[in-house]
Amino acid sequence: MANIYTLRAFLFGEWSSDVRLDGKTVIITGANTGIGKETTRDLAKRGARIIMACRDISKAEAAQKEITEESGNQNIVIRKLDLADTKSIREFAELVNREEKELHILINNAGIMMCPYTKTVDGFEMQFGVNHLGHFLLTFLLIDLLKKSAPSRIITLSSMAHSWGTIKLDDINSERSYHSRRVYGQSKLANILCTRSLAKRLADTGVTVYAVHPGIVRTELKRHMNLGLLFLWKVVRPFTKTTVQGAQTSVYCAVEPTLQSESGGYYSNCGPSSCTRAARDDEMAQKLWELSCQMLGITWD
Repeated sequence: MANIYTLRAFLFGEWSSDVRLDGKTVIITGANTGIGKETTRDLAKRGARIIMACRDISKAEAAQKEITEESGNQNIVIRKLDLADTKSIREFAELVNREEKELHILINNAGIMMCPYTKTVDGFEMQFGVNHLGHFLLTFLLIDLLKKSAPSRIITLSSMAHSWGTIKLDDINSERSYHSRRVYGQSKLANILCTRSLAKRLADTGVTVYAVHPGIVRTELKRHMNLGLLFLWKVVRPFTKTTVQGAQTSVYCAVEPTLQSESGGYYSNCGPSSCTRAARDDEMAQKLWELSCQMLGITWD
């Protein structure tokens, strides 16, 4: 039995905590399904005020009703957010900054994986635009509220798939060539690089940041997989995580008290993990930061 538990701890990051979040405000993007929904469920049970930032309002309302009934937490609200549209991001952030006095946890959870080549409303390649640029802009627009509410935390979902990609500064929108898996990897690599950069910029502010690999999780993200990858998925499925298990590292980074003195790291299975050399390239991180600001028309020193 001990060996079985050790294997499960390694594969699934077994962890539990009774930390409460009463009086804390949390934003979770993509909170209506998958990992985001289970993260919402967990933090709702801990007493947090939760803002579900979702594109599909009808799905969000169904998830809100279910979680409210299960947790008994009536302080769960829905706000419209489309990460593929910078206007929507700005409107969402403006509403939050106007309505909320504090923001203690921002979980950049939503994402898209290996979709056919498409562009966002603003002309960005969809995976890079949603997974990286959308959350980069959202964080920028909410950073003053997070600083005001310190100690506060920012959690961004990356992936072990960051090893699939490289940052192509001269073709960031993949207009010259497009490979859905590599471009997904590029967006996840960008998440880690910008988490490292953000941690340095937020030193001594009381705002800490974390990049998370949730594991290989059974979610709707696989809907764009080709036949070859779907076959591989069937092979590895017994070793994959449920959405509840996949949410645990996000929850860990949101509530674990000992992490308040840590920032900029990469986490998996509810603990520190190792990322690729490319994900630790601070020179590339700075270039990506500057390019991201340029693409979004913002100044963030």
